[in-house]
Amino acid sequence: MEKAPAKINLSLDVLHKRDDGYHDVEMVMTTIDLSDRIELQQLSKDEIQIALESRYVPSDERNLAYQAAKLFKKTYQIPNGVRIQIEKNIPVSAGLAGGSTDAAAVLRGLNRLFHVNAPLKDLAKLGSNLGADVAFCVYGKTAIAKGFGDQIEMLPSPPNCWVITARPDIGVSTRTIFERIELQHLQHPDTKKVLEALQKRDFYQICISLGNALEDITFALHPEVNRIKNAMLQAGADGAMMSGSGPTVFGLVQHFSKAQRIYNSMRGFCEDVQLVRILG
Repeated sequence: MEKAPAKINLSLDVLHKRDDGYHDVEMVMTTIDLSDRIELQQLSKDEIQIALESRYVPSDERNLAYQAAKLFKKTYQIPNGVRIQIEKNIPVSAGLAGGSTDAAAVLRGLNRLFHVNAPLKDLAKLGSNLGADVAFCVYGKTAIAKGFGDQIEMLPSPPNCWVITARPDIGVSTRTIFERIELQHLQHPDTKKVLEALQKRDFYQICISLGNALEDITFALHPEVNRIKNAMLQAGADGAMMSGSGPTVFGLVQHFSKAQRIYNSMRGFCEDVQLVRILG
């Protein structure tokens, strides 16, 4: 069994467009206690099987977990097949790295299952071929990711706190959001302040330094995401921000009683609301 925790962004910046059409990013991310669970079983036949109960997630080669297994087998010349059982708890297309963290968990799990014993940095390098969040998810915890998300530097974890996530019933395509980026109009977050706040483990400073350069683009396409963020702050969250390209909004709170009140309040805005601890 491999745990695959969701991530939230404490900061997300887009720096410039590269020659290959992708953008260089700078993202401060941390993990939360909302996780998928991955079970891996070795097969004698050379095939990859995906088993999961979700009408929103493909169970073929379009699935990132499948792609991770295929890449791992090819890289380390594994002749055996594998069956991947995925228990989905992280919402799909939500800005919480659900697919990426599953892929990362498959890489870690196969590393153990087939006794390859590759270091995490090698698995992270492998994972960066699959998507911008996979390398971070291989490590988990708290880190800053640069470049295409493949340059990872570990950071101190945030202070213990509660996280309320609220996701409207819409899907947001990361590709669509990035296609609409006009670099000269982006509101860039102050990543340096977020890093300083983490070094000091200053919860209040983290909350007032949160920033996501993609928020305005997603808000323009989906105004309900902005409404949820405002509702989260009005309900008393110490800090709130959209994660990734959305549509999930998260709020940070230190005290459970307040977190519980915000959780109850947000249930009036959308059905998919979670109250979890930060892992980091």
